[in-house]
Amino acid sequence: MEPARKYQFSWDLLGDIELGRPNLGQSTRLEVYRLMQFSFRDILEQRYGADEADRIFYDSGFLAGTQFYDNLIGPQEDINEFVKKLQTVLKELGVGILRIEEADLANGKLTLTVSEDLDCSGLPESGNQLCTYDEGFIAALLERFSGRRFEVKEIDCWCTGDRTCRFAAQAVS
Repeated sequence: MEPARKYQFSWDLLGDIELGRPNLGQSTRLEVYRLMQFSFRDILEQRYGADEADRIFYDSGFLAGTQFYDNLIGPQEDINEFVKKLQTVLKELGVGILRIEEADLANGKLTLTVSEDLDCSGLPESGNQLCTYDEGFIAALLERFSGRRFEVKEIDCWCTGDRTCRFAAQAVS
């Protein structure tokens, strides 16, 4: 028998912001988010290696994308409705600016960009693509919308000299 999990994710873990932060509210600075993200990434990489750290970030992004869809997007009738709602919510929450460059759902293929994203916009060039969390997040959103599994890979990143993060999504049979 597996031991009980201490922190199994549920939307309730986000808490009651109005109750808990009556003066500070929902806002914080991007540096605080990145401080948490990159300290987690560093420790995971030290303990498990870069590949496993990336897998953990991808899987975490997938879990977050699933919950994000279920709690903030909800079922949508068609791709245009889905994209419009997703663009609105991502922008309102300050996550990034989503654009669809190619959408061929019949063949299970999409190319999209996220500009001004939380993870890497404004970072120095490192030669490494950084947005593995985003890959999982996008894969989950597409799966929840379409009912099909997607493999998502970042193909352009701010940290490799591009000024937007571009992702290729392909449905998996």
